[in-house]
Amino acid sequence: MSEDHTHVQEFFGARAADWDRKFPEDAPAFATAVAEFGLRPGDRVLDAGCGTGRALAPLRAAVGPAGTVLGADLTPQMLAEAQRAGRDAQGALLLADAARLPLRDGALDAVFAAGLIAHLPDPAENLRELARVVRPGGRLALFHPIGRAALAARHGRELTPDDLRAEHNLGPLMARSGWEMTSYADEDARFLVLAVRQG
Repeated sequence: MSEDHTHVQEFFGARAADWDRKFPEDAPAFATAVAEFGLRPGDRVLDAGCGTGRALAPLRAAVGPAGTVLGADLTPQMLAEAQRAGRDAQGALLLADAARLPLRDGALDAVFAAGLIAHLPDPAENLRELARVVRPGGRLALFHPIGRAALAARHGRELTPDDLRAEHNLGPLMARSGWEMTSYADEDARFLVLAVRQG
């Protein structure tokens, strides 16, 4: 396991038990983001870096009983909290690295990723891996329940022009990784980027 992976597991593992209590207001933002994602009944969707599984219920509601919902996370403690909350009833949980998913090419219709991009060790390569598991024309949502400026303020730092999630950086990065950005929203109450799998 790489140093990046160890750091991510240590960071989130130590916070897993209190994660949902720390961010109790986020549920409506997740539901709204999933609604805007445009999933259809029967779709196969992955919540990449699912954490405690807060997106699983809205994803299940969107794809219905005929759809497939998977939640993958690198941190066992986060998946344990998802199970403790009963969210594994909404989708199958996988202990897996979003940079090396145990899925065949084109297996999915869509990937939802909340808060994931800031924790990817090689964003271009890792977004390419998400593209690999999605069929051509399938979709990607990069989401965070607060915008970039609010998140930076929460962490006591300033936004800089080289911020990966800035539109002028993220658009070209996604294009190099097999995605075409179709919408970009960076507001106080949410960050939501939608993209379509090229090819």
